[in-house]
Amino acid sequence: MKAICRECLWTGAEAVGRCPACGSPRVVCDPELDQLSIAHLDCDAFYASVEKRDRPELRDRPVIIGGGVRGVVSTACYIARQSGVGSAMPMFKALKACPDAVVIKPDFSKYVPESKRIFAMVGELTPLVQTLSLDEAWIDLSGTERLNGGPPALQLIRLQKRIETETGLSVSIGLAPNRFLAKIASELDKPRGFSVIGAANARALLAQKSVRILPGVGPVFGKTLISDGFATVGDLAAADVRDLVKRYGETGLRLHDLAHARDSRRVNPEHDRRGMSAETTFNTDLTAAGDLEAELWPLCEKVASKARRDGVASRVIVLKLRRTDFRIITRRKTLPEPVQTARALFAVGRELLGPELGRPYRLIGIGLADIQDAEDAPASLFGTGEARALKTETTIDALRARFGASAVVAGRALKRP
Repeated sequence: MKAICRECLWTGAEAVGRCPACGSPRVVCDPELDQLSIAHLDCDAFYASVEKRDRPELRDRPVIIGGGVRGVVSTACYIARQSGVGSAMPMFKALKACPDAVVIKPDFSKYVPESKRIFAMVGELTPLVQTLSLDEAWIDLSGTERLNGGPPALQLIRLQKRIETETGLSVSIGLAPNRFLAKIASELDKPRGFSVIGAANARALLAQKSVRILPGVGPVFGKTLISDGFATVGDLAAADVRDLVKRYGETGLRLHDLAHARDSRRVNPEHDRRGMSAETTFNTDLTAAGDLEAELWPLCEKVASKARRDGVASRVIVLKLRRTDFRIITRRKTLPEPVQTARALFAVGRELLGPELGRPYRLIGIGLADIQDAEDAPASLFGTGEARALKTETTIDALRARFGASAVVAGRALKRP
């Protein structure tokens, strides 16, 4: 099987431009189509799509999901994206780029149930599903042909049609021999896309792409690579691995592997988590900023240390407070790039805490939401405050592992008498 029609599910042994059964041009063709089993599924503009589905009058309007004027964009529909609006963009910039956009605050009471519906369908095909967030996941369909009545490509096309029929939402899917290529493939044809990257043509396809398509290469690190002469993935593939390691350490070795379309990471359901947090309840209610911050810092250290140990990071930081009347208050902020340091957690936690000061609290907590593998986070972090903090905190992790938790104590963690 080398071709499948996404409309009528016709299959053929040769690549074709149009389906010979129904005439549709939506035919997926690849010489390796029946051999590939690793997929990346990404819901198209998920939050905005849910809102548009539930409010048909917004169908042809640009929609931005995000906070107030000082907040950031969580996601934007494809109409708004045509005006240059993107995730994590400051809201004032988004509205400047698209002044007629309809802005809607995120409503997770809608999004979470829809996410569960979609991934319940995915889970019927295989238990090897590693979710990255509410709207995307890697899927390993190895060995499921007999169980599900067809090769992974056919299963995924049926799944894509089912999701759209039953939820009114669309997804894009990439199919490839490994996680990295599957993620790249899912971005090639959005929305409602289905793209395939086989091992045979992967390096040629990647060669002319910007280095910024590589996981871990954010805007800052991307500029570093380009200034060093590595503007394309092909430039990295042609480089001597020893030179890359000398320049960028372990990141250089990973860049070399990715440039050659290699990625040995498995789809790991144990990373099927969307967040991690820590909290503490006080013996007596606290009101003063200094007292609350003193309780917040060790929680930040705890969460950040676990994030580094588990190899995850996140752009979304969540502060939790419980008032004396037991009402729970949560505040969250989305950052431009993922973090995994106590320094970053504390800075955002203190910022979110500021407007809530002035009343007593009995509990405080801090956490990361929508976590992702740190290997997929921007290696940005070259020359930035987060990079320096990460280096310092990783060194502290090693010292504490060797000499005990009290071997290194931050001054901020010392409680006032």
